[in-house]
Amino acid sequence: MNFSILKLPNLFTMSISQNIKRITKDLPKDVTLVAVSKTKPHEDLLEAYSAGQRIFGENKVQEMVEKHEALPKDIQWHMIGHVQRNKVKYMAPFVSLIHGVDSFKLLKEVNKQAQKNDRCISCLIQIKIADEDSKFGMGYDDAKALITSEALSSLENIKIVGLMGMATFTEDITQIEKEFKNLAAFYDSLKDLESKQCDWQILSMGMSGDYKIAVSCGSNMVRIGSHIFGARNYQ
Repeated sequence: MNFSILKLPNLFTMSISQNIKRITKDLPKDVTLVAVSKTKPHEDLLEAYSAGQRIFGENKVQEMVEKHEALPKDIQWHMIGHVQRNKVKYMAPFVSLIHGVDSFKLLKEVNKQAQKNDRCISCLIQIKIADEDSKFGMGYDDAKALITSEALSSLENIKIVGLMGMATFTEDITQIEKEFKNLAAFYDSLKDLESKQCDWQILSMGMSGDYKIAVSCGSNMVRIGSHIFGARNYQ
């Protein structure tokens, strides 16, 4: 297949709403789009919202809390960044899905804060598939040990609904495909391990530069930021 990776379309000539519609049209119907809105102002999110987008991803809890308070209440907020346990309490009242769960300790804290808010919070186990030290995530063996552990059964206010992984940032399509396919195979292997705490629904793989490859490898949730909103502002 002919993929174009790590290259942005001409976003300067397309509006946010046009980008949303273009990407949504290209995605299969069973693939969920998470609009990665980190560092973006409310006006940009509202333009995407007006185009029909309802799921937004943030990587900082404080920024997500502020946006949740200011923006329409039917937005589903996904925490896609690395999560510190002491920040879970701030998003527990409203977060729809936490993508980056990479330890049992974090799951315990999510469960604790969900219980305080009389909620069951959905989570994805983040698997480290990239050949990069900067990426977070569990190894395959550790993840399976967690999923099959007796300790997990004591967490009644969380639900593991799938896996998330980020491929190596490279133009080597073969490597990216291999990493995504390995994660997809692991995801498929877990489907017989359903329990009260596990309901396998989501395989979250793919970002702006590689989401087409991810979808071809089995992803049913993609996290796209720069292809929608343009370059991020970290000032």
